[in-house]
Amino acid sequence: MTQISGSQTRPSAQDVRGFQHYPGWLTPPEQAALVKDLRALAAQAPLFSPMTPYGRPMSVRMTSAGRFGWVSDRRGYRYSQTHPEGMAWPAIPQSILDVWQAVSGSARVPECCLINFYGEGAKMGMHQDRDEADFAEPVVSISLGDDGLFRIGNETRGGKTQSLWLRSGDVMVMGGAARLLYHGVDRIAPGTSTLLPQGGRINLTLRVVT
Repeated sequence: MTQISGSQTRPSAQDVRGFQHYPGWLTPPEQAALVKDLRALAAQAPLFSPMTPYGRPMSVRMTSAGRFGWVSDRRGYRYSQTHPEGMAWPAIPQSILDVWQAVSGSARVPECCLINFYGEGAKMGMHQDRDEADFAEPVVSISLGDDGLFRIGNETRGGKTQSLWLRSGDVMVMGGAARLLYHGVDRIAPGTSTLLPQGGRINLTLRVVT
């Protein structure tokens, strides 16, 4: 366990192919507070269903916070300073920044918080996070809601992979030599969390873009 302040402790990191997994980092009240912040954020920048450059809809819905958001359409995958509806992205809530500051090891402030919502049947194919300018900066992932089966691969497609269930309150740091490993979400397990009244999984990923 890691001492934070007073008598409060947090789980220590578990190494998974170079990713640092903090199971149950966020307490249930902290998770509920995060969801409240995310609802306010989504009221300013609504969830949308992106299209891949190949014209196929993605199964997740998403929005963002921070200086940049992540978008996808026929023009490709990219960061944008505006929501597809034209407004600027809202600021990243302090409750989310606190997680970054605690686990990232970075002196910089994240410029994007990508928010993915996985309903039943949603998944995310194996991919690398390589649209950022500095791969020395980590990506920090926060899981909320139903369990998601997360799969970690290699620096190139194919080869042996490893899977683990990410549960509500888990935090994952993708950095160092593992920063460019392929990874994805194969499926979620409906009904494994009561955090979201209508079910589903929220995944937040914090990134330094520039």
